[in-house]
Amino acid sequence: MGMIKIISFKGGDLMRKYAKIILVFILMLIITQTTYAENVNSQGNVYVVPIKGEINNATFNFVEHQIEKLNNENAAAIIFEIDTYGGLVDAAIKIKDAIIASNIPTISFVNNKALSAGVLITIASDHVVMSESSVIGAAETIPNDEKTLSMWRSVLRDTAQLRGIDPIIIEAMADKDIEIPNVIEKGKLLSLTATEAYDMGVAELISSDYDEILDNLEIEHSDVEIIEESMQIRFSKAISSPIVSAILLSLGFLGLVIEIFTPGFGIGAAISLIGFGLYFGGNILAGNSGWTEIVLFIIGLILLGIEALAPGFGLPGISGIIIILIGIILAMDNVEYAIMSLSIAIIISTFLGIILVRKGYNSKLFKKVILNNKLVTDKGYLSSSDRSHLIGKEGRTITDHRPSGFSMIENEKVDTISDEGFISKDTEVIVSKVEGSKIIIRRK
Repeated sequence: MGMIKIISFKGGDLMRKYAKIILVFILMLIITQTTYAENVNSQGNVYVVPIKGEINNATFNFVEHQIEKLNNENAAAIIFEIDTYGGLVDAAIKIKDAIIASNIPTISFVNNKALSAGVLITIASDHVVMSESSVIGAAETIPNDEKTLSMWRSVLRDTAQLRGIDPIIIEAMADKDIEIPNVIEKGKLLSLTATEAYDMGVAELISSDYDEILDNLEIEHSDVEIIEESMQIRFSKAISSPIVSAILLSLGFLGLVIEIFTPGFGIGAAISLIGFGLYFGGNILAGNSGWTEIVLFIIGLILLGIEALAPGFGLPGISGIIIILIGIILAMDNVEYAIMSLSIAIIISTFLGIILVRKGYNSKLFKKVILNNKLVTDKGYLSSSDRSHLIGKEGRTITDHRPSGFSMIENEKVDTISDEGFISKDTEVIVSKVEGSKIIIRRK
């Protein structure tokens, strides 16, 4: 019986020993799984930030805001999905600087094309990936003068060297004078397909799948989240582009011209307000300008209004035009593109002005933008001030008519409109017809 007791004691001790081992194993397994889950959650998401369309300050503001926000959200990486023909060099350089300064791993994913300024943005990231049918290159600046090209090449070269890319290949995308044997001949800009970019070390991978890209680059993450551009960003990018800006400025100036030649109708003022309002509003949303430029523009308009009230062309008129032009140029934050857009607008509005001056009130274009319906007495309409008795009366202009102005008819100062284009001050005229409140004159 004593031996039986000894064996029973040893067997119980062994069971307790195995139980402790199993318990420790279970605890270690729980701790391991918990730690793994915490590590997975701490890896964060990968965020896809689109860089599409024209590169301008609205694009920069959007990209910079996303980078700053994601720097504080423990993101695992940022994928910049690029599809652009290029845009403003200044904006591209600022985007490049923001990408390089990011403390999050960055990936440029060229999904279709990265041309012109898009080249710099692409090579700014830690990694470059291209989709199967994408292209990169053709990064020539406009204007392509020696000073601008030299600066642009240095920025491209510096960024390429930072990211371990052959700088000569990148510079050949911007400078036609660079020749690379068996790659590009002198006189042509270099553009590369995805395969060529991979073979030359510009791209690390050819893929269109986010998970495949992240696996190849060994970036652990929880999920991939795609960030969409807001309507405000899309609107500001479209409105602040040089082409759209030129159209809006043209509308603004056309409205002013129409309003000058059709006083009191308001159609020209409405067109002008829409054109200039969208121009300044878009550039404010894009971050190109602030309220200072609008204030300058309004001051210029006030000076032009003073000039209109005091016939002649003196200091208020000249000052007003200069201040308006300064406000418009500063609003775009790029002097070259602003001057180009402004030049197009001035040419169009000047052309219209010449037509109105030469054709006067009988111009077809003039008649299309004013209310030309006649409320005549024969149809039962009565005027509050019938001026039909002035028909055939002679008088003298007391202001220039372009084609509207003031004349002295039978010792009475009246608002008159030229029937034959420009009529200078102190010209003898005769009233040819009266249509409602409009008194139409011609040279005697």
